[in-house]
Amino acid sequence: MTLKQGIFGMAAGLLVAGSAAMAQEIRFMCYSDGNECEAAGEIIDRFEAENEGVTVVIDKVPYKAILENLPVQLAAGTGPDMAKVTDLGGLSQYYLDLAPHVDTAYWEESFGPILNWYRSGPEDSGVYGLHSQLTITGPYINTTLFEQAGVEVPGEDATWDDWAEAARAVAEATETPFAMAIDRSGHRIAGPAISYGAQLFAEDGTPILVDEGFQTFAQKFVDWNADGTMARDVWGATGGTTYQDAAQEFINGELVFYYSGSWNVQRMDSSIGDAFDWAVVSSPCGPAACSGMPGGAGIVGFKDTEHPEIVAKLIDFLAQKDNYAELAGKSLNIPAHGVVITEGMTYESASPAAGAALNAYASQLPKVSPIAFAYQGYKLNRAMFNISATRITQAIVGELTVEEAMERAKEDLAQALDEAGE
Repeated sequence: MTLKQGIFGMAAGLLVAGSAAMAQEIRFMCYSDGNECEAAGEIIDRFEAENEGVTVVIDKVPYKAILENLPVQLAAGTGPDMAKVTDLGGLSQYYLDLAPHVDTAYWEESFGPILNWYRSGPEDSGVYGLHSQLTITGPYINTTLFEQAGVEVPGEDATWDDWAEAARAVAEATETPFAMAIDRSGHRIAGPAISYGAQLFAEDGTPILVDEGFQTFAQKFVDWNADGTMARDVWGATGGTTYQDAAQEFINGELVFYYSGSWNVQRMDSSIGDAFDWAVVSSPCGPAACSGMPGGAGIVGFKDTEHPEIVAKLIDFLAQKDNYAELAGKSLNIPAHGVVITEGMTYESASPAAGAALNAYASQLPKVSPIAFAYQGYKLNRAMFNISATRITQAIVGELTVEEAMERAKEDLAQALDEAGE
């Protein structure tokens, strides 16, 4: 196994097994929020040792390449053998079905309904992806700034308005540039919208995206960007469907309240160090819920691979309980494997702050709305996420009113459903 930064990592060596005809090279496109690719590589080393003639080349890429480049490569038939992806349902047409090559009973028992996130629809019973990184959205706060400002940290049932008031007070008292920020992502604002009553789907399951609850939160978010509560450039300085986070602003101590997710725990732990104290707190409440959004990333194979059996065998190897627990533990991720969750995780490399943050995120899972789980599993959710980000941004920068943006979002969704034959 080899690992090298860049889209086209090159193998440093080749295992030779009797003859060149026996060699099988597997290319694994991998992005990392922390050290996920390296942690997987350590386990893959053992796989290579047990499977003579197999070489796994890990091409480590930026997350943007997974979102933008990988779909183009797959459509052109030039994709890798396997990859770590986040558009779970949206790329399902390209997935290799692992079912003929693995113990499906083990997979169903271990990963249960999360397998549905990778399937093309309710009639599909295939096994397509290993959910290697279960995530949940929620807030990070700079507790040092709260202490310096003498402002009490809001409690577990605090509302979005409570947090906005507290964050503004802290920012003003400490002369911190930004009170609040939310990643520029339709996925990231879905939890708050659901908390304000967004249903996202009609009673018959048809996606609607915009309703009174969704528009109510959209208006509040736009207003907060206008009055300086939110760091406006996170959304307002970028157009289209481009993703933008505010992690660096938080790491730099320039942001009081940062709504992101559990995938950033390792980054916070390693980047902040002892510069200030930070914590993960409960998702703020709206009138309907206190919900974040589940999500994460999974490792999938692609049907165009020339080595389907070995790709399936490798993913199945990573899915075995001890290997899976090792991967989650070393990469500081919340596990999606039922038995691993029950037995509990040991995060040996985590600082006290990181361990507390991971436990705080895991404790929020029972609060996640069923609507959020359904949204994450919907195969066209990427289109809905992109519509949300695009149209709300236009309202933030003044190109459209919120009402106009919501009408355009409805039109966008109708077009997306029509193009998808839904």
